[in-house]
Amino acid sequence: MALEPSGNSASNIEAGEPSEDRESSLRSPAHTGFAEQAALFRPILHLPVELHALRGRIDPVFLRWAANRAEVLGISADVVVRRCGVMHPDAMLDAYAKFLNTTVDPLEDVAPSPLPLEELLSSGVLQAGSRPGQAGPTIALLNGNTKRICERVASVPALAENFRITSPERLRAFAERSNARQLAEGAAFGLMKEAPALSAGVGNFVHYRSTLLAFVAAFVLLLYFSAPVALFLVELILATTFLSWSALRVFACFTKHREKRPAYIEDRDLPIYTILIPLHREAGVVAELVEAISALNYPREKLDVKLVLEADDPETNAAINAIVLDPCFEIVFAPPDGPRTKPKALRAALPFARGEYLVVYDAEDRPHPNQLRDAYARFLASGDRLACVQAKLAIDNAYSSFLTAQFRAEYYGLFDVLLPALVRLRLPIPLGGTSNHFATKALREVGAWDPHNVTEDADLGIRLARFGYQTDFVDSTTYEEAPAHLAGWLPQRTRWMKGWMQTYLVHMRNPFRLLSDLGARGFIAFQLLIGGSVLAAVVHPIFFVWLIADAAFGTLLVPGETVAQWTQKSLVVLTLLSGYAASGLLAVTGMRRRGVSPSIRIVVMIPIYWLLLSAAAWRAVWKFFTAPYQWEKTAHGVVKRNRQIFP
Repeated sequence: MALEPSGNSASNIEAGEPSEDRESSLRSPAHTGFAEQAALFRPILHLPVELHALRGRIDPVFLRWAANRAEVLGISADVVVRRCGVMHPDAMLDAYAKFLNTTVDPLEDVAPSPLPLEELLSSGVLQAGSRPGQAGPTIALLNGNTKRICERVASVPALAENFRITSPERLRAFAERSNARQLAEGAAFGLMKEAPALSAGVGNFVHYRSTLLAFVAAFVLLLYFSAPVALFLVELILATTFLSWSALRVFACFTKHREKRPAYIEDRDLPIYTILIPLHREAGVVAELVEAISALNYPREKLDVKLVLEADDPETNAAINAIVLDPCFEIVFAPPDGPRTKPKALRAALPFARGEYLVVYDAEDRPHPNQLRDAYARFLASGDRLACVQAKLAIDNAYSSFLTAQFRAEYYGLFDVLLPALVRLRLPIPLGGTSNHFATKALREVGAWDPHNVTEDADLGIRLARFGYQTDFVDSTTYEEAPAHLAGWLPQRTRWMKGWMQTYLVHMRNPFRLLSDLGARGFIAFQLLIGGSVLAAVVHPIFFVWLIADAAFGTLLVPGETVAQWTQKSLVVLTLLSGYAASGLLAVTGMRRRGVSPSIRIVVMIPIYWLLLSAAAWRAVWKFFTAPYQWEKTAHGVVKRNRQIFP
């Protein structure tokens, strides 16, 4: 794994002393690609001390603008200069070394032992004795360090002899080299070592086999002594589960959640926000991704964007290198160790996240420009136990195939109807795979993502609830590309189903502990949302074929049947019809809430769509045993998408 600055920056502004007429006519530099409210330019009579070292090296009009913008944002002015990319980081470092009369520590070696990474990167101070020959501390010029150092040295010049300075880029590279082995192992196997009971990578399923064998033995005995009773009990249990699953969705359709319009937050009050974007074989969508992130209405000086790449993916790497990235973008290389999954890539970047809050986006995502602000407002409006805010997801394929239409309606029902209802009921929420906004501290506390779980989002949502944290949602949409053909849709759904199986088995390792953590309501919701969804998909074709066969041979609910026979068939019919009806109602309600005209064709075709879901579920069962950690990649950039989405 390696962390690198983007290496792309704008050319330096030529130094010089413009005339007063020219100076007054210049405007603040453009914030290329970032839809933020620029600070109004006004004269600054005295530059802040952290910009004195740059006089004569950068246009003085720009320095005055940078000082004004720093005042508006409530940050050190050198951060504004750095984020505008008008000077190379090493050039800025040399300028400060000469101004402070100190020396530069290039940090080109490796520490003999692992470093306290989180503390080092947050403070920017490499303490004396961290490596041989280091007599005094080395201080990186990040956050407010530059301002504090300049103020101290200005009052006591002799202090400059006691320390050396370095750049944030050099400090990060040094920390990465020194902790390379620990970072790689942490990304791939960290959760397994820290909390094995919560990791899908630990195959501790002995008690599952024992429990399963006990149930099978009991069923065989009951089947031997009374086959009708055994079959009726199975049908009753399944029907109860599926009817409860349907009832939860129907209830959600009649539960309204009115979200208050988020209050406007001044730029100076916004925190640093980290954006993690894992990229693997995504060369075709990189340009649109950078454009979408650049459109976010958030000060770029407070953005920390990590593009997580794979070293053996030359096409995506070349596509990234072909773009002039803003300095707020950084590149992280995921390690080759362990499974090649999205959660491992996210864990690889997490140690370098600087933001108080963090969001995950996928390569094809197009979030609403105000989403970060709205999510932060949601955190501010809630208590300390709010750890995650889920934004809504929607599909923006320009042309609808059968699968795309069902996918879109499914997302409307899930994110506009079911998710708000779960939030209102304070039930555990299986997160969507993208646009999850986290309080970084809470994310680290619960162990972050499981690199061995192929639906790391759902697993993490349940784990947050088990740790006593809450999840909320924000009425802000991220648009995605949906697979338009079965060849792309089936592997994706297989991965989702397989991951839900992993999530269910991991958290049910100790059912009584899970019950204690989630409470009775949360425990039942977990059974329905995770276990029930998989079970419904697996059992559905059996019920469907049974119903069709009885109807074809004229034996469906015929007169003269016994009460037991009639009850059995009634349960099958009721279960299937209620499932179809609940899914249809959920989709129609979601479309109405989105202002989209409901489509009867979508509702009528739900049984066919369910059969495809069942095919994915049975394929997932096979994959669970043959390739449990395989990440079946969804191709992006293969369909035309709507361009005009946000006003």
